[in-house]
Amino acid sequence: MSNKLDGRTALVTGSGRGIGREIALKLASEGANVVVNDLDSDVAAQTVADVETAGGRAVSCVGSVTDPEFADRFIATALETFGDFHVIVNNAGYTWDNVIQKMTDDQWDDILDVHLKAPFRILRAAQPHISSAVKTERADGRRVTRKVVNISSMAGTGGNAGQANYSAAKAGVIGLTKTLCKEWGRYDVTVNAVAYGLIRTRLTEAPADSGKTVNIGGRDLKFGVNPEILEQMASAIPLGRPGDPSDAAGAAYLFCAPESDYVSGQVLLCAGGFQM
Repeated sequence: MSNKLDGRTALVTGSGRGIGREIALKLASEGANVVVNDLDSDVAAQTVADVETAGGRAVSCVGSVTDPEFADRFIATALETFGDFHVIVNNAGYTWDNVIQKMTDDQWDDILDVHLKAPFRILRAAQPHISSAVKTERADGRRVTRKVVNISSMAGTGGNAGQANYSAAKAGVIGLTKTLCKEWGRYDVTVNAVAYGLIRTRLTEAPADSGKTVNIGGRDLKFGVNPEILEQMASAIPLGRPGDPSDAAGAAYLFCAPESDYVSGQVLLCAGGFQM
């Protein structure tokens, strides 16, 4: 293991599967303790086990990031287990698409809740500890740089047909990122966002007519992409391929590494060179 993040603790939402899991494993491989979150206790436990098998330390905090009590419980898990935290990655989310004339209030509200309100609540819950910790550190003559990485999307930077809810939420994430950069600079916290393009996960690899669903909040939501559309999207990427979760994790890690301690308020496109 490398030790660039040795002694630091990272909280990663939605880290039982896909991109979030790869981010958790990447941060752990660099020495970070990790608080793993997922709706599914089994997959969260698997990520924790994989971190520990590789020689790292991790703990799970199972539950929906949209639950009103989740943010406080998530922060408390880090403090009770590891005593501090230094990295927050707001990654959890899903899509529930429709054209605007067919989009329900539930579709709009649920997607805004998971992608924008949940990160807001987590960051709000984190502030009291960050403020207190910084006062203690500076009294001891130390400056500790903490990191926030919010996950956005190219749908948030350029819009995407059929995703008014998701695009609005991910654009809001960018606004939240740029605002917190200005509010939290005084705490030596960098706040950045990664906007993903086409990344292959279970949600994008399944054919649209596969009949596969994911249960979110008691609803079975269909997922999948038309293979022809997927092929068209992939052909427009200058690097010639969609990204995979490890590519996505690498982009998030750039903002967690000490080399980016003077980078804040930025939005990094991780899209293989694709521009909207």
